[in-house]
Amino acid sequence: MVFPKEVFEASLRGLNTWWNIVFPALLPFFIVSNLMMSFGIVHFLSVLLEPIMRPIFNVPGNGAFVMAMGYTSGFPIGAVLTTDLRKKSLCTRNEGERLACFTNNASPLFMFGAVAIGMFQNPQLGTIIAISHYTANLCIGVLLRFHGYNDPEQTNHRVSTHRLISRSIDALLNAQRKNNTPLGQQLGDAVKKGVQTLSIIGGFIILFSVILEVLLQLGIIPIISNAFGQILLGFRFNEQLAQSLAAGLFEVTIGAKSASEINAPLYQQLIIVSVILGWSGLSVHAQIASFIGQTDLRLWPFIISRLAHGILAACFISLLIGPAQPVFRYFPQPNTITSDHYTLLAAVAIPLFLSIVFILLLILTVVLTILYKSVFGFKV
Repeated sequence: MVFPKEVFEASLRGLNTWWNIVFPALLPFFIVSNLMMSFGIVHFLSVLLEPIMRPIFNVPGNGAFVMAMGYTSGFPIGAVLTTDLRKKSLCTRNEGERLACFTNNASPLFMFGAVAIGMFQNPQLGTIIAISHYTANLCIGVLLRFHGYNDPEQTNHRVSTHRLISRSIDALLNAQRKNNTPLGQQLGDAVKKGVQTLSIIGGFIILFSVILEVLLQLGIIPIISNAFGQILLGFRFNEQLAQSLAAGLFEVTIGAKSASEINAPLYQQLIIVSVILGWSGLSVHAQIASFIGQTDLRLWPFIISRLAHGILAACFISLLIGPAQPVFRYFPQPNTITSDHYTLLAAVAIPLFLSIVFILLLILTVVLTILYKSVFGFKV
């Protein structure tokens, strides 16, 4: 009633973002994930990938499915799938909390398309942003393997590779026997559930778009910006970037766009954007809370992990644009990038990088496990 025009315009902006970007981007992922759950594919992956996911992240094999969907489609699908696993008793509470913490992140489409190209007009930055973002989140996953180390629900701590393929197929067939719903009904239920989930997400996007506009009109955002500004001055950053942090505190897209428009050194812009992407914004936090609130999963590990994600991503991006910057001279310059370069990057560079990261994470896991056992006496 006080700001009718501003509230309407903010609501319309949120609606356009949801309908034109979020809805078409996420609906296929939700439908496919629901069908894979119904067909028993998640049960198959749970047994097959247990030897990988359990030593590194201390989660069941089905966590690989959640991780793959979360890393390719972005938040909040990781929380949605984790909630489904918990409801069906396919993971313990501690395992679900671990999964929710490191499988919710920005999507590659958002980082490469919206941020690097749409906001910075520099496709080359997408690689740096994505590497720092994913590496930080994988490190969070490894560190959280010690969260709830004494899990009363987890009965089998040993991972066996005996008859791995046959046991995976047996799990798939048993899941299909228990779910004797006709195929047509399964498809209809998958579409219905996907649309319902996206409606909830759309409501949160519109709500926080309005909240942010009202706070701006009331002068509260400038107060938050001043507080962030004092912190940035201590790191000798451009004080105007505090406005971006204040906006990113609530909504990730608005905050990242604001940072790209500030007249500040590029490395400072990228560090602020990485913090905002890692934090994800209170809008995403509310979406996650609405899903995991349907179970006994707690929200505080997710909030702490988002804060840690933002800090770690800022550290990694500082490394990539600092000591590791000579590596990127081998990448094509923005004005010479073609579709062939993108194909080469996707086919060679990114898989190679992820393989190296997984090897390093496995080494880190072994070291931390020995440390926790010998020093703290934890049963990990």
